[in-house]
Amino acid sequence: MRTKMIFFILLGSIALTAACETEKQESPVQLPPTEYDFVTLPPGFTITTFAEDIAGARSLCLAPGGTLFVGSRRAGNVYALVDADGDGKAEKKYIIASGLNMPNGVAFRDGSLFVAEVNRILRFDAIESRLDSPPEPVIIRDDLPTEAHHGWKFIRFGPDGKLYVPVGAPCNICESEDERFAAILRMNPDGSELEVFAHGVRNTVGFDWNPDTGVLWFTDNGRDMLGDDLPPDELNRAPEPGLHFGYPYCHGGDIPDPEFGNKRSCDEFVPPAMKLGAHVASLGMRFYTGTSFPPQYHKQIFIAEHGSWNRTVPVGYRVTLVRVQNGRAIDYTPFATGWLAEDGEVRGRPVDVEVMPDGSLLVSDDRADRIYRIYGR
Repeated sequence: MRTKMIFFILLGSIALTAACETEKQESPVQLPPTEYDFVTLPPGFTITTFAEDIAGARSLCLAPGGTLFVGSRRAGNVYALVDADGDGKAEKKYIIASGLNMPNGVAFRDGSLFVAEVNRILRFDAIESRLDSPPEPVIIRDDLPTEAHHGWKFIRFGPDGKLYVPVGAPCNICESEDERFAAILRMNPDGSELEVFAHGVRNTVGFDWNPDTGVLWFTDNGRDMLGDDLPPDELNRAPEPGLHFGYPYCHGGDIPDPEFGNKRSCDEFVPPAMKLGAHVASLGMRFYTGTSFPPQYHKQIFIAEHGSWNRTVPVGYRVTLVRVQNGRAIDYTPFATGWLAEDGEVRGRPVDVEVMPDGSLLVSDDRADRIYRIYGR
């Protein structure tokens, strides 16, 4: 039985790698330039285009000067977008860097743009004044793991001033002697004092801090090859460093892994704050801190769900809302849907969300190569 289980786990890892390679070669879908009648939103909301022709648009980062920086994975580019006239659509697009190794993550601090490749963290200084002629990057660290499997990163600066950098598991399911894998790391802005902040995190591609408490919340993608409905993706909270969230021994707080679950009990780990849909591929998330949405959305969590590749009936391909009350997640519901049509056609794949100064919500889409803007009418 153990031999059969190992075979299926290896088969799952091969399938995941193949799916990632196939996804990189997808051609962008053709969507209307300004109106998205197929997207369903709550009454009173509208969705339009903020930017288009942004190849592989993924992680978003807003600088104080109003420049939106966008990372990519398959394109290898980092973009800068400027909405100079404030009409909710970017008129100018710059390519800050190209030919990078999955530069998914972007973060901004003290006038500098930080970019995460698979094994390096780069810094572009005084970037908002040099969009036309970007400087050569400063290498902050170049000793992170080189494994590409779950190697693309989402990065952000925390309230403590440190840069948080996840390193995903180099597999579908496995143990590793290197404690940096399946973890969230943090470091000083200059790259010094690298440490593991959270353990047992299979693959987080989005996190944010509660604006009231300063506690870190993050999404985590569940393992594959346990069927259509197991395990759930997770929304987790980490109020302190050193916590373990279960991978690879336990999933969803109470599901022992068939290969590694006999080594440790689920009781040893922090359960998720909210169980999300199985295989929805929950990625970017933000606490909504704007004021233009109705009050019931204030300080609630929006999550971009990239969508399943490994489920009989596809799920995800949407933006969801998790309601938080007294520091606890209490509800999980769809907010924006329609990127997955009833006939199975994929019209887009949401990746990240960003709250703009005017209170609108941006959503990146690496399938349609564009960024949407959701606002209240």
